[in-house]
Amino acid sequence: MPHPGWDTFAFDGIGTAWEISTPDPLAPAVRARLLQAVADYDLSYSRFRPDSLIADLARAAVTVTLPEHAEQLEAVFRTLYRLSGGSMTPLVGGSLEQLGYGPDYALVPRGPARPAPRWEDVLRWDGTTVGCTEPVVLDVGAAGKGQLVDLLAEILRADDVTHYLVDGSGDMLHAGPAPLRVGLEHPYDPAQAIGVVELGNRALCASASNRRAWGDGLHHVLDAATGRPVDTVVATWTTAACTLEADALATALFLVEPGLLEEEFEFDWLRVFSDGRAHCSQGFEGVLFT
Repeated sequence: MPHPGWDTFAFDGIGTAWEISTPDPLAPAVRARLLQAVADYDLSYSRFRPDSLIADLARAAVTVTLPEHAEQLEAVFRTLYRLSGGSMTPLVGGSLEQLGYGPDYALVPRGPARPAPRWEDVLRWDGTTVGCTEPVVLDVGAAGKGQLVDLLAEILRADDVTHYLVDGSGDMLHAGPAPLRVGLEHPYDPAQAIGVVELGNRALCASASNRRAWGDGLHHVLDAATGRPVDTVVATWTTAACTLEADALATALFLVEPGLLEEEFEFDWLRVFSDGRAHCSQGFEGVLFT
């Protein structure tokens, strides 16, 4: 929820709902630039549309050129691939489609879980240039929405908008003089909260196994090394200066111990497990309800 009295610009993009809240209404030209940035991002990275840049990678062993911000995506994914021992990778798209989460949204598994191919075997990603030695389904969803939040915030700052809340369905970046109180959604009941966090001039991202779930125990957070959904962690939250990193780390916490991630990233976190336990970092600015 934005600060009381702020104006909200709401729209849909990359398959989800967005709200950008500011003290004053945004000028039409700024709104147009924001919408164009969302459309451009979708056209670059969506695995759900046949005309996206990465769609060519799923059809043949080719090389494509992505926008400049692909360099940031590569750096984050490459680090998390290494730290997770291959369990987190942008190559997980094929495993998701095997379980039914593909462009047709059939949500019916094609067969047993299938591990993702190893990065070093099939993917050549060098900055903005991405190539493959065989057809692969690239999926940047673990970090892409967070990066788009950052890109939209850059557009606001370029127009001298210094106070804002960019909210991409729960992945958000706040800038303003007073912190914002944000509820932490219950992993089993979206109508309830398990706590609150004070968000001030930082990014807050969440990942939960209930957000995109189907079939018998199937959901979108997979261990790419096995192709099967993670069943130990059910929800995570992260705060960081960068929404791209916060988003990616929210997924990584399903697969990697926090201490290992903290060796290379500056962030705070909360994890909730399937048995009801909850652990958080010492600096996490949140309170859990009892």
